[in-house]
Amino acid sequence: MPQPSSPPSRPTTSTGANASGFPLAAAHQLAYNRFLPAAAHARDRSIGLKNDLAQVAALEPSFDFAINEQCYQYRECGALQPFLKAGKPFFNVESTTSRTGSFWPEAATLGTMSMRKNLALDAQRWPCW
Repeated sequence: MPQPSSPPSRPTTSTGANASGFPLAAAHQLAYNRFLPAAAHARDRSIGLKNDLAQVAALEPSFDFAINEQCYQYRECGALQPFLKAGKPFFNVESTTSRTGSFWPEAATLGTMSMRKNLALDAQRWPCW
C-alpha cells in the first residue's frame, strides 16, 4: 500500500496565473504533470491532483486521488468526475463565513468527500461524507 504524500499545489506552469515565464507548451506541462506521480509511485507514495481541472481527463490515470477547493462555489465539481468514475477519492473543501451546508446534498449525490471550513482555515470543520 503506497504511503500518503502531499499533493503538488497547482502543478501548472505553462499558462494563466501560474505561468512560469519560460516558453513552455501544454505538452511540456503534461509531461511534467505525469512525471510527478511516476516519481511518487516509484517511492511507494500516493499522490493527488490538486486544482488542475484543464488536464483531469489526461492525468486521472496517473494520480491516486483529486483535491479541489471551492468546486461547488465555482461549479467545477463535474470536471473531476473521472476520478469518481475510476473509483478514486475526490476531496473538496469549501471555505466560507457561513456555517450552512447548502452544498451537502449535491456532494452526497456526486460522491465527493467534502467539508466546509471557516475562511480563517482554523481547526473548525464540518465534514460531509
